[in-house]
Amino acid sequence: MKPALRLAGALLLTCFGLSASTFATEYPLPPPDSRLIGENILTQVPDNKHPLEDIASHYKVGLLGMLEANPGTDPWLPKAGTQLTVPLQMILPDTPREGIVVNLAELRLYYYPKGEEKVIVYPIGIGQLGAATPVMVTSISQKIPNPTWTPTANIRKRYAKEGVTLPAVVPAGPDNPMGLFALRLARGTGQYLIHGTNAKFGIGMRVSSGCIRLRTEDIEALFARVPKGTRVQIINQPVKYAVEPDGKRYVEVHQPLSRTDKDDPQTMPIALNAEMKTFLKSDKSDTALIKEALARRSGMPVLVSSGEPVNHDTPLPAVLQAPQQAQGQTIGEAMGETTTLSPQ
Repeated sequence: MKPALRLAGALLLTCFGLSASTFATEYPLPPPDSRLIGENILTQVPDNKHPLEDIASHYKVGLLGMLEANPGTDPWLPKAGTQLTVPLQMILPDTPREGIVVNLAELRLYYYPKGEEKVIVYPIGIGQLGAATPVMVTSISQKIPNPTWTPTANIRKRYAKEGVTLPAVVPAGPDNPMGLFALRLARGTGQYLIHGTNAKFGIGMRVSSGCIRLRTEDIEALFARVPKGTRVQIINQPVKYAVEPDGKRYVEVHQPLSRTDKDDPQTMPIALNAEMKTFLKSDKSDTALIKEALARRSGMPVLVSSGEPVNHDTPLPAVLQAPQQAQGQTIGEAMGETTTLSPQ
Protein backbone atom coordinates (compact mmCIF):
# COMPACT_ATOMS: atom_id res chain seq x y z
CA MET A 1 0.00 0.00 0.00
CA LYS A 2 1.42 3.34 -0.98
CA PRO A 3 1.43 6.20 1.57
CA ALA A 4 -1.40 8.70 1.45
CA LEU A 5 -0.71 11.77 -0.65
CA ARG A 6 -1.16 15.28 0.59
CA LEU A 7 -3.58 17.22 -1.61
CA ALA A 8 -3.44 20.89 -2.42
CA GLY A 9 -6.61 22.69 -1.44
CA ALA A 10 -8.69 23.62 -4.47
CA LEU A 11 -11.44 25.47 -2.66
CA LEU A 12 -10.25 29.04 -2.83
CA LEU A 13 -13.26 31.29 -3.20
CA THR A 14 -15.76 32.69 -0.74
CA CYS A 15 -18.35 34.55 -2.73
CA PHE A 16 -21.94 34.06 -1.57
CA GLY A 17 -22.65 37.74 -2.20
CA LEU A 18 -22.32 37.35 -5.96
CA SER A 19 -25.41 37.14 -8.13
CA ALA A 20 -26.84 33.73 -8.97
CA SER A 21 -26.22 34.29 -12.67
CA THR A 22 -22.48 34.15 -11.93
CA PHE A 23 -22.78 30.42 -11.33
CA ALA A 24 -23.94 29.20 -14.70
CA THR A 25 -24.66 25.55 -15.24
CA GLU A 26 -22.60 25.55 -18.44
CA TYR A 27 -19.11 24.08 -18.55
CA PRO A 28 -16.68 23.98 -21.49
CA LEU A 29 -16.60 20.42 -22.81
CA PRO A 30 -13.20 18.85 -22.09
CA PRO A 31 -11.36 16.89 -24.80
CA PRO A 32 -12.32 13.23 -25.29
CA ASP A 33 -9.46 12.00 -23.07
CA SER A 34 -10.56 14.19 -20.14
CA ARG A 35 -13.62 14.00 -17.90
CA LEU A 36 -12.94 16.51 -15.10
CA ILE A 37 -14.93 19.77 -15.21
CA GLY A 38 -15.54 22.74 -12.92
CA GLU A 39 -14.03 23.94 -9.64
CA ASN A 40 -15.32 23.66 -6.09
CA ILE A 41 -15.67 26.87 -4.12
CA LEU A 42 -16.24 27.90 -0.52
CA THR A 43 -19.09 30.03 0.75
CA GLN A 44 -20.29 31.30 4.11
CA VAL A 45 -23.78 30.84 5.52
CA PRO A 46 -25.41 34.30 5.77
CA ASP A 47 -27.24 35.38 8.90
CA ASN A 48 -30.70 35.30 7.32
CA LYS A 49 -32.16 32.15 8.95
CA HIS A 50 -32.94 30.65 5.54
CA PRO A 51 -32.74 26.88 4.86
CA LEU A 52 -29.82 25.27 3.07
CA GLU A 53 -31.97 25.01 -0.07
CA ASP A 54 -31.50 28.78 -0.52
CA ILE A 55 -27.75 28.33 -0.83
CA ALA A 56 -28.12 25.22 -2.99
CA SER A 57 -30.45 26.94 -5.46
CA HIS A 58 -28.24 30.05 -5.52
CA TYR A 59 -25.31 27.97 -6.74
CA LYS A 60 -27.50 25.71 -8.91
CA VAL A 61 -26.67 22.51 -7.04
CA GLY A 62 -28.85 19.91 -5.32
CA LEU A 63 -29.65 19.80 -1.62
CA LEU A 64 -28.22 16.30 -1.03
CA GLY A 65 -25.12 17.32 -2.95
CA MET A 66 -24.59 20.13 -0.45
CA LEU A 67 -25.15 17.71 2.45
CA GLU A 68 -22.71 15.16 1.00
CA ALA A 69 -20.05 17.86 0.71
CA ASN A 70 -20.85 19.31 4.15
CA PRO A 71 -21.88 16.47 6.50
CA GLY A 72 -23.59 17.50 9.71
CA THR A 73 -25.04 20.72 8.26
CA ASP A 74 -28.60 21.44 9.37
CA PRO A 75 -30.67 21.50 6.14
CA TRP A 76 -33.39 23.61 7.74
CA LEU A 77 -31.31 26.17 9.62
CA PRO A 78 -27.58 26.08 8.83
CA LYS A 79 -25.50 27.98 11.38
CA ALA A 80 -24.71 31.54 10.31
CA GLY A 81 -21.03 32.09 9.57
CA THR A 82 -20.35 28.42 8.84
CA GLN A 83 -18.04 27.85 5.88
CA LEU A 84 -19.49 25.44 3.33
CA THR A 85 -18.03 23.69 0.32
CA VAL A 86 -20.08 24.14 -2.87
CA PRO A 87 -19.56 21.03 -5.06
CA LEU A 88 -19.20 22.55 -8.52
CA GLN A 89 -16.40 20.26 -9.70
CA MET A 90 -17.37 16.87 -11.10
CA ILE A 91 -16.36 13.98 -13.33
CA LEU A 92 -18.44 13.46 -16.45
CA PRO A 93 -20.33 10.12 -16.41
CA ASP A 94 -18.88 7.24 -18.40
CA THR A 95 -21.39 7.53 -21.25
CA PRO A 96 -21.57 8.90 -24.79
CA ARG A 97 -21.51 12.69 -24.73
CA GLU A 98 -24.82 12.96 -26.51
CA GLY A 99 -28.22 14.39 -25.66
CA ILE A 100 -29.31 14.09 -22.05
CA VAL A 101 -27.53 11.91 -19.49
CA VAL A 102 -29.07 11.45 -16.04
CA ASN A 103 -26.98 9.93 -13.27
CA LEU A 104 -29.43 8.88 -10.58
CA ALA A 105 -26.78 8.31 -7.91
CA GLU A 106 -25.47 11.86 -8.12
CA LEU A 107 -28.88 13.45 -8.77
CA ARG A 108 -27.63 15.40 -11.78
CA LEU A 109 -28.71 15.80 -15.39
CA TYR A 110 -26.09 16.49 -18.07
CA TYR A 111 -27.14 17.99 -21.39
CA TYR A 112 -24.75 17.97 -24.35
CA PRO A 113 -26.13 20.44 -26.95
CA LYS A 114 -25.52 19.07 -30.43
CA GLY A 115 -22.71 20.85 -32.25
CA GLU A 116 -21.63 22.86 -29.21
CA GLU A 117 -18.47 22.31 -27.17
CA LYS A 118 -20.22 22.54 -23.82
CA VAL A 119 -22.11 20.53 -21.26
CA ILE A 120 -24.95 21.98 -19.17
CA VAL A 121 -25.49 20.45 -15.73
CA TYR A 122 -28.68 20.62 -13.67
CA PRO A 123 -29.52 19.23 -10.21
CA ILE A 124 -32.60 17.03 -10.22
CA GLY A 125 -35.11 15.24 -8.03
CA ILE A 126 -35.79 11.56 -8.78
CA GLY A 127 -38.11 8.72 -7.80
CA GLN A 128 -38.54 7.88 -4.14
CA LEU A 129 -38.39 4.42 -2.56
CA GLY A 130 -41.09 2.26 -4.10
CA ALA A 131 -41.27 4.50 -7.17
CA ALA A 132 -37.68 4.47 -8.39
CA THR A 133 -36.70 6.15 -11.64
CA PRO A 134 -35.53 3.28 -13.89
CA VAL A 135 -32.23 2.96 -15.73
CA MET A 136 -32.89 3.22 -19.47
CA VAL A 137 -31.87 4.53 -22.88
CA THR A 138 -34.75 6.33 -24.56
CA SER A 139 -35.58 9.67 -26.18
CA ILE A 140 -37.77 12.75 -25.85
CA SER A 141 -41.08 11.83 -27.47
CA GLN A 142 -43.07 14.98 -26.66
CA LYS A 143 -42.54 18.54 -25.45
CA ILE A 144 -45.43 19.77 -23.32
CA PRO A 145 -45.83 23.40 -22.26
CA ASN A 146 -48.28 24.03 -19.40
CA PRO A 147 -48.80 20.30 -18.68
CA THR A 148 -51.72 18.89 -16.75
CA TRP A 149 -51.11 16.12 -14.24
CA THR A 150 -53.07 12.88 -14.29
CA PRO A 151 -52.02 10.90 -11.20
CA THR A 152 -51.77 7.15 -11.76
CA ALA A 153 -53.77 4.72 -9.63
CA ASN A 154 -50.65 3.84 -7.63
CA ILE A 155 -49.87 7.50 -6.96
CA ARG A 156 -53.43 8.13 -5.80
CA LYS A 157 -53.23 5.13 -3.46
CA ARG A 158 -49.95 6.35 -2.02
CA TYR A 159 -51.37 9.81 -1.35
CA ALA A 160 -54.55 8.31 0.06
CA LYS A 161 -52.50 6.47 2.71
CA GLU A 162 -51.32 9.89 3.84
CA GLY A 163 -54.87 11.21 3.96
CA VAL A 164 -54.68 13.16 0.71
CA THR A 165 -57.32 12.70 -1.98
CA LEU A 166 -55.98 13.63 -5.40
CA PRO A 167 -58.26 14.79 -8.21
CA ALA A 168 -58.38 12.76 -11.39
CA VAL A 169 -56.64 15.58 -13.26
CA VAL A 170 -54.70 18.58 -11.91
CA PRO A 171 -55.02 21.48 -14.38
CA ALA A 172 -52.08 23.41 -15.74
CA GLY A 173 -50.88 26.38 -13.75
CA PRO A 174 -48.70 27.45 -10.83
CA ASP A 175 -50.30 24.88 -8.48
CA ASN A 176 -49.49 21.94 -10.75
CA PRO A 177 -46.77 19.65 -9.27
CA MET A 178 -45.36 19.21 -12.78
CA GLY A 179 -44.59 22.89 -13.11
CA LEU A 180 -44.94 24.77 -16.38
CA PHE A 181 -42.89 22.58 -18.75
CA ALA A 182 -42.50 18.83 -19.32
CA LEU A 183 -40.47 16.56 -21.60
CA ARG A 184 -42.05 13.15 -22.07
CA LEU A 185 -39.80 10.11 -22.43
CA ALA A 186 -40.59 7.46 -25.04
CA ARG A 187 -40.12 4.60 -22.57
CA GLY A 188 -43.20 2.40 -22.00
CA THR A 189 -46.49 4.28 -22.10
CA GLY A 190 -44.80 7.64 -21.68
CA GLN A 191 -45.32 7.62 -17.91
CA TYR A 192 -41.86 9.06 -17.23
CA LEU A 193 -41.21 12.76 -17.76
CA ILE A 194 -38.58 15.37 -17.12
CA HIS A 195 -40.54 18.29 -15.71
CA GLY A 196 -40.63 21.26 -13.38
CA THR A 197 -42.14 21.58 -9.93
CA ASN A 198 -44.21 23.97 -7.85
CA ALA A 199 -42.25 23.08 -4.69
CA LYS A 200 -39.18 24.89 -3.39
CA PHE A 201 -37.77 21.72 -1.84
CA GLY A 202 -37.11 18.40 -3.53
CA ILE A 203 -34.36 19.17 -6.05
CA GLY A 204 -31.35 17.01 -5.33
CA MET A 205 -33.55 14.56 -3.41
CA ARG A 206 -35.57 11.36 -3.94
CA VAL A 207 -39.08 12.74 -3.79
CA SER A 208 -40.92 12.07 -7.05
CA SER A 209 -43.14 9.22 -8.23
CA GLY A 210 -40.52 8.16 -10.77
CA CYS A 211 -40.23 11.28 -12.91
CA ILE A 212 -37.24 13.62 -13.01
CA ARG A 213 -37.77 17.09 -11.54
CA LEU A 214 -35.90 20.34 -12.21
CA ARG A 215 -36.17 23.77 -10.63
CA THR A 216 -38.49 26.18 -12.43
CA GLU A 217 -35.81 28.21 -14.19
CA ASP A 218 -33.83 25.09 -15.13
CA ILE A 219 -36.68 23.21 -16.81
CA GLU A 220 -37.63 26.36 -18.70
CA ALA A 221 -34.07 26.67 -20.04
CA LEU A 222 -33.78 22.96 -20.86
CA PHE A 223 -37.21 22.88 -22.51
CA ALA A 224 -36.23 25.78 -24.77
CA ARG A 225 -33.05 24.04 -25.96
CA VAL A 226 -33.86 20.33 -26.22
CA PRO A 227 -35.43 19.18 -29.50
CA LYS A 228 -37.93 16.35 -29.77
CA GLY A 229 -36.16 13.07 -30.44
CA THR A 230 -33.16 13.91 -28.25
CA ARG A 231 -31.41 10.80 -26.88
CA VAL A 232 -31.85 10.28 -23.12
CA GLN A 233 -29.69 7.88 -21.12
CA ILE A 234 -30.42 7.26 -17.43
CA ILE A 235 -27.68 5.52 -15.46
CA ASN A 236 -26.80 4.71 -11.87
CA GLN A 237 -23.09 5.37 -11.26
CA PRO A 238 -22.36 6.19 -7.58
CA VAL A 239 -18.61 5.93 -8.26
CA LYS A 240 -16.97 7.71 -11.19
CA TYR A 241 -13.31 7.93 -12.11
CA ALA A 242 -11.07 9.80 -14.50
CA VAL A 243 -7.51 9.54 -15.78
CA GLU A 244 -6.64 13.01 -17.04
CA PRO A 245 -4.19 13.85 -19.87
CA ASP A 246 -1.56 14.91 -17.31
CA GLY A 247 -1.75 11.47 -15.69
CA LYS A 248 -3.65 12.56 -12.60
CA ARG A 249 -6.29 10.10 -11.44
CA TYR A 250 -9.53 11.06 -9.70
CA VAL A 251 -12.46 9.30 -8.08
CA GLU A 252 -15.83 10.79 -7.21
CA VAL A 253 -17.98 8.82 -4.78
CA HIS A 254 -21.66 9.48 -4.06
CA GLN A 255 -23.93 7.81 -1.57
CA PRO A 256 -25.59 4.89 -3.39
CA LEU A 257 -29.36 4.85 -3.76
CA SER A 258 -31.03 3.01 -0.90
CA ARG A 259 -33.23 0.04 -1.79
CA THR A 260 -35.22 -0.12 1.46
CA ASP A 261 -36.03 2.31 4.25
CA LYS A 262 -33.55 0.41 6.44
CA ASP A 263 -30.56 1.16 4.19
CA ASP A 264 -28.04 3.79 5.28
CA PRO A 265 -26.55 5.32 2.08
CA GLN A 266 -23.46 6.39 4.02
CA THR A 267 -22.54 2.83 4.99
CA MET A 268 -24.30 0.46 2.60
CA PRO A 269 -22.04 -1.45 0.17
CA ILE A 270 -21.20 0.18 -3.16
CA ALA A 271 -21.17 -2.11 -6.18
CA LEU A 272 -18.17 -1.63 -8.48
CA ASN A 273 -17.89 -2.75 -12.09
CA ALA A 274 -14.81 -4.46 -13.51
CA GLU A 275 -13.34 -1.29 -15.01
CA MET A 276 -13.68 0.58 -11.74
CA LYS A 277 -12.06 -2.25 -9.78
CA THR A 278 -9.11 -2.23 -12.19
CA PHE A 279 -8.73 1.54 -11.75
CA LEU A 280 -8.93 1.36 -7.96
CA LYS A 281 -6.35 -1.44 -7.70
CA SER A 282 -3.86 0.11 -10.13
CA ASP A 283 -0.39 0.79 -8.74
CA LYS A 284 -0.83 4.29 -10.18
CA SER A 285 -3.67 5.00 -7.72
CA ASP A 286 -3.11 5.82 -4.05
CA THR A 287 -4.99 3.16 -2.11
CA ALA A 288 -5.10 5.18 1.12
CA LEU A 289 -6.87 8.07 -0.60
CA ILE A 290 -9.21 5.66 -2.34
CA LYS A 291 -10.18 4.25 1.06
CA GLU A 292 -10.84 7.78 2.32
CA ALA A 293 -13.00 8.58 -0.70
CA LEU A 294 -15.02 5.36 -0.54
CA ALA A 295 -15.73 5.88 3.16
CA ARG A 296 -16.32 9.63 3.02
CA ARG A 297 -18.64 9.65 -0.04
CA SER A 298 -18.34 13.39 -0.46
CA GLY A 299 -19.74 13.58 -4.00
CA MET A 300 -16.65 15.53 -5.07
CA PRO A 301 -13.64 14.45 -7.17
CA VAL A 302 -10.62 13.38 -5.09
CA LEU A 303 -7.10 13.22 -6.50
CA VAL A 304 -5.78 9.68 -5.96
CA SER A 305 -2.43 9.78 -7.77
CA SER A 306 0.75 11.84 -7.60
CA GLY A 307 0.10 15.37 -8.71
CA GLU A 308 1.91 18.65 -8.23
CA PRO A 309 4.46 18.58 -5.39
CA VAL A 310 3.12 19.77 -2.05
CA ASN A 311 4.55 19.82 1.45
CA HIS A 312 3.23 19.05 4.91
CA ASP A 313 2.09 22.66 5.35
CA THR A 314 -0.28 22.39 2.39
CA PRO A 315 -3.85 22.26 3.75
CA LEU A 316 -6.03 19.33 2.87
CA PRO A 317 -9.25 20.14 1.03
CA ALA A 318 -12.51 19.91 2.93
CA VAL A 319 -13.23 16.45 1.52
CA LEU A 320 -10.43 14.97 3.63
CA GLN A 321 -10.71 17.29 6.65
CA ALA A 322 -14.16 16.01 7.58
CA PRO A 323 -14.25 13.38 10.32
CA GLN A 324 -14.64 9.83 9.07
CA GLN A 325 -17.85 8.40 10.50
CA ALA A 326 -18.62 5.69 7.96
CA GLN A 327 -18.98 2.22 9.40
CA GLY A 328 -20.52 -1.04 8.22
CA GLN A 329 -18.97 -2.22 4.94
CA THR A 330 -15.19 -2.36 5.15
CA ILE A 331 -13.02 -0.78 2.50
CA GLY A 332 -11.50 -4.20 1.95
CA GLU A 333 -14.94 -5.43 0.97
CA ALA A 334 -15.41 -2.44 -1.31
CA MET A 335 -12.13 -3.17 -3.10
CA GLY A 336 -12.13 -6.98 -2.75
CA GLU A 337 -12.76 -9.75 -5.20
CA THR A 338 -16.30 -10.28 -3.89
CA THR A 339 -17.45 -6.88 -5.17
CA THR A 340 -20.36 -7.22 -7.58
CA LEU A 341 -20.92 -5.42 -10.86
CA SER A 342 -22.85 -2.18 -10.64
CA PRO A 343 -25.96 -1.71 -12.78
CA GLN A 344 -25.58 0.56 -15.79
